[in-house]
Amino acid sequence: MRSRSLTTRLATVTAALAAATTLGTAGPAHANANVNASPSHACSPAVSIDGFSDALDKTTYEGTFVGNFSALAVNRDGSLAAVSDRSALFTLDPRTLRPTGVAPLADDKGAELDSEGVVVDLPHSRLRSSGGTPIGTLLVSSEKEPSVRRYDREGRLLGGSLPVPAALRVAPAGRAVTNGTFEGLTLLPGGRTLLASMEYALSGDSAGIVRFQTWDRRHGQDFRLSAQYGYRADSGLGVVETTALPDGRLLVLERGFTSGVGNTVRLYLADPRHATDTSTVENLTGQADVRLVKKTLLTDLVTCPTLGATAKQPQPNPLLDNIEGMTITGHGPRGLRVLLVSDDNQNAAQTTRFYRLNVRLS
Repeated sequence: MRSRSLTTRLATVTAALAAATTLGTAGPAHANANVNASPSHACSPAVSIDGFSDALDKTTYEGTFVGNFSALAVNRDGSLAAVSDRSALFTLDPRTLRPTGVAPLADDKGAELDSEGVVVDLPHSRLRSSGGTPIGTLLVSSEKEPSVRRYDREGRLLGGSLPVPAALRVAPAGRAVTNGTFEGLTLLPGGRTLLASMEYALSGDSAGIVRFQTWDRRHGQDFRLSAQYGYRADSGLGVVETTALPDGRLLVLERGFTSGVGNTVRLYLADPRHATDTSTVENLTGQADVRLVKKTLLTDLVTCPTLGATAKQPQPNPLLDNIEGMTITGHGPRGLRVLLVSDDNQNAAQTTRFYRLNVRLS
């Protein structure tokens, strides 16, 4: 069984991260939260929280419900791309988080997506902002099949979908469970490797061991299937987001829900660079010769201060909700600035909530 590592080339800053520094000085805040966070806002030695915002909860924009957010990314002009799992692409102001645009998403047959991940990719030669800045295209994952497709910022489909291994397709076409496929999507430093994370294990794999699928491209070619890796999620949790760091490691968000108790949300630092390529391993059952992605807990968000938050249903910490999206928005004196968002499922018992974190890495 061969072992293959991901790209390890260090990158000082990705293009999106460099463009996103404007959010670092003025992130989202709740009216009752102290946005000038102090060390008392620590969730753990590695993570602190600056504030949160419920300002978009149960609102509409141009006739479209604002919510159901499943992923975030930073556009090249500093604005935020946010995808809804109800097949909508929003553009958000990086300071106020208010929508400035919305577009529907669809597949090549016009059917809606279950859009779960978004990545800002290379600019399209004909796409430029009003100031002449090249505008990046968007890669969006859908959980239905699953799939990854390319769009412009107006939601127009640009080409077909990327190839997906048969085993990762939803049963009966493959071995994936419904609503358990491509939840996370991220582009590694250098822009040559795309990674999608499955939310739950395939049938035949051990419970909790999920697959990370990658695609590589070279010399202007489109993405082609590449290595695959195994990652062990905590018991009862699924992987809902992955975000690449400049050195090739990942931030991984795990989440679960227990009725009557609430959500569990944990943030991990993961290193796939020495994991075994599992693309030829039919069943992942904890084999000794298969190196899974190494992970280190950064924080369990239940330990964060409440900041005056309230919850609409039982939660172990009223700050928590159905957190599902994550992106890096810049770098400050207390580490990476990370923005999270919850998916309210258009449900009266849940909240669309943004969270601004500081994450210090060793």
